[in-house]
Amino acid sequence: MAKERILIVDDEKTLVKALKFNLEKEGFRVTEAYDGEEALQKVFGDPPDLVILDLMLPELDGLEVCRRIRKELDLPIIMLTARGEDIDKVLGLELGADDYLTKPFNPRELVARIKAILRRSAPREEGLQQVIRVGELQIDLLQHRVHLRQKNIDLTSKEFTLLSYLASNAGRVYSREQLLEQVWGRDYEGDSRTVDVHVRHLREKLERDPGNPELIITVWGAGYKYREEF
Repeated sequence: MAKERILIVDDEKTLVKALKFNLEKEGFRVTEAYDGEEALQKVFGDPPDLVILDLMLPELDGLEVCRRIRKELDLPIIMLTARGEDIDKVLGLELGADDYLTKPFNPRELVARIKAILRRSAPREEGLQQVIRVGELQIDLLQHRVHLRQKNIDLTSKEFTLLSYLASNAGRVYSREQLLEQVWGRDYEGDSRTVDVHVRHLREKLERDPGNPELIITVWGAGYKYREEF
């Protein structure tokens, strides 16, 4: 069977060619786009399994492309940039990017991260709990759906994974470092702010008052927990 399809979005044709070569060696199917408008056309015309998205693009920059994708689709996004400033990283995470790499990077590292993200986002049906219920929260792991207070909640892939992990272990406190390892994987090189950004997004979508959360609780000096059934 053919492997997953990857869309590379970058205006550096030499880099695209090199990445395509490495990904196809691993069995992935690869398509390319060289500006933001072309990227959106390809994403919405025939959604890929994962997008590698450069930050600096002609027509529309990568942040705007990421924002528009996230409004309509839940698919993994890895952002690339030649700049290393923290603000770029935070903005990418704010908009729902699943991972972040700063140029230059080793193509093998990118391949490893792609495999890790696709592995974590793949449905696993056998031998696992299919529905998580904590109070009014219901998470359908197979259908990738979240229901709370008689409403369906739309989450990104990473938000869904983080919430599922916390809720399946309701009452247990996890440090930011533990959540990074469990949700993003050991090969992820981001820092604890990644967790904080995603927790804030979850609170905005789940809590009655995000400034005074009742579900995802901060345990000062320790980390986060999902509140036990009440």
